[in-house]
Amino acid sequence: MEKRLQELPELSKEKLAESKKYFQKLKKRTPKNLDLIMQDLHDKEFEKTDCLACGNCCKTTSPIFTDVDIKRIAKHLKMKEYQFVDQYLQVDEDDYYVLKSAPCPFLDLNDNMCFIYDVRPKACKEYPHTNRRKFIQLTDLTLKNTEVCPAVYSIIEELKKKLPL
Repeated sequence: MEKRLQELPELSKEKLAESKKYFQKLKKRTPKNLDLIMQDLHDKEFEKTDCLACGNCCKTTSPIFTDVDIKRIAKHLKMKEYQFVDQYLQVDEDDYYVLKSAPCPFLDLNDNMCFIYDVRPKACKEYPHTNRRKFIQLTDLTLKNTEVCPAVYSIIEELKKKLPL
C-alpha cells in the first residue's frame, strides 16, 4: 500500500488532463444510469480495498465540518462547541470549517482507526463520494480525490473503460 500511495500523486497528475476531458464529455452526455454504474464500481472496488490499510484521506486532507457535525462531535467529546472549534478547526478560503492540521487529530496513526468514528463528520461518512447520487455534480471533487485515494483513482479508470466516450 505504501508504494501505491507514493505513486498515486504522479499517476493522478499523468491522467488529470485525460480525466478532465472525460468528465467534460460525460457531463454533455450523462447516461441516465450513471449513478448505478458508479455504485457498482464503488462497491466492487471497496470489496478489495481496506481503508484501514491506507488512511491517506485522514492523513492528508480535511473534511468540511458542518454546524451539525460540530455540535455532535463536541457533545461526544464533552466540550463546548466554541472550545471544539477553537481547538481543532479553522475557516478555509471557501468559508468552511476544516481541521487546523493534518493528519486528523482523531486518527490513530498506529492502526488508522478513528477515535470519533461513530460521530464523525458527514463528509467523512460519505468519502470518497463515488457512490453518491447525482455523481456528475461531483466530478471536480472526484478529480481531487484521485490524488488522495487509490480507490477513487481505480474507480475512475474503470469508469473510463466501462463507459468509453
